[in-house]
Amino acid sequence: MNRPAPSAPLADVDVLLADLDGVVYAGHRAIPYAVESLTAAAASGIRLGYLTNNASRTPETVAGQLRELGLDTSPDQIVSSPQAAVVLLADLVAPGSTVLVVGGDGLVSEVEKAGFRVTRSAEDDPAAVVQGFAPSVAWTDLAEAAFALRGGDDGIPWVATNTDWTIPQARGTAPGNGTLVSAVHTAVGRLPVVAGKPERALFDVAVERFAARRPLFIGDRLDTDIMGARRAGMPSALVLTGIDGPKQLLAAAADSRPDYVLEDLRGLSEPYPVVEDVTDIRGVRRVRVGTAVVRHEGQSLSLETPGRDIDRIRAAAAAVWGAGVPIYALDVSPELYS
Repeated sequence: MNRPAPSAPLADVDVLLADLDGVVYAGHRAIPYAVESLTAAAASGIRLGYLTNNASRTPETVAGQLRELGLDTSPDQIVSSPQAAVVLLADLVAPGSTVLVVGGDGLVSEVEKAGFRVTRSAEDDPAAVVQGFAPSVAWTDLAEAAFALRGGDDGIPWVATNTDWTIPQARGTAPGNGTLVSAVHTAVGRLPVVAGKPERALFDVAVERFAARRPLFIGDRLDTDIMGARRAGMPSALVLTGIDGPKQLLAAAADSRPDYVLEDLRGLSEPYPVVEDVTDIRGVRRVRVGTAVVRHEGQSLSLETPGRDIDRIRAAAAAVWGAGVPIYALDVSPELYS
């Protein structure tokens, strides 16, 4: 039997959309091989865009950081959750309305560019609240948002740039905007409209800006990056350099499973191995990726042939996802996700 020839994830892609934290950099450090791989993609004629849920910085600041890391980047290549948030705001309140902003310069800048008046006080009778992360956000800021949002579901509109529970930093993982949104939610008893990943507003803004016909999105988180890409109908790749690792990948729900799994961004231009899934006459199922083989017999999944680490992980994910039962009903050998 002839096996189909593997192609690289970037084959036939016109726009590569990448998350930033955990994909391109962690804190002020470039992720290994990220700059070189993205530069090579651009040199091949693929346009690059960067999607970020981080609302604390302006596109100019983000583009400047990417240039310092060695990526030739302009501000219009940065698609931020504040940009998606003001698109949502425009549908919820009248032009020129006063908006209470909880967040940093990146969010304030986009709200002002959209023609809204920024306030930090509920006493200014804002028409809406927009909330994003900034390291400087304090209890007093959250309290002003709660005061403005009184009235429950009948109150003024509330837009959150994102609800990421965590953000990767050079020193480790820190609380994200989702924790701050949750604090306000607890106080007012309602939920915001969300602009960033995993909602599709951010992806829609990116597709429109780049006139993308065959985009590929790459991220490091299943619950925001990959889920968001799937909601937007966009192929996606998970790179194992950020938040989610093999254990989370194997347990991913159907709406959070990537099309590709990469060890690092070098994998974007490498032939992606085909998954072979065969069950023999004894009912023993074998899932092969490259030279790695996972054996599925009864409810037990084990490693039959190691192969490369990344192919072992790919085979293990395919074996779990195709098992026909939830992962908690399976006995998965730790060597498949270690």
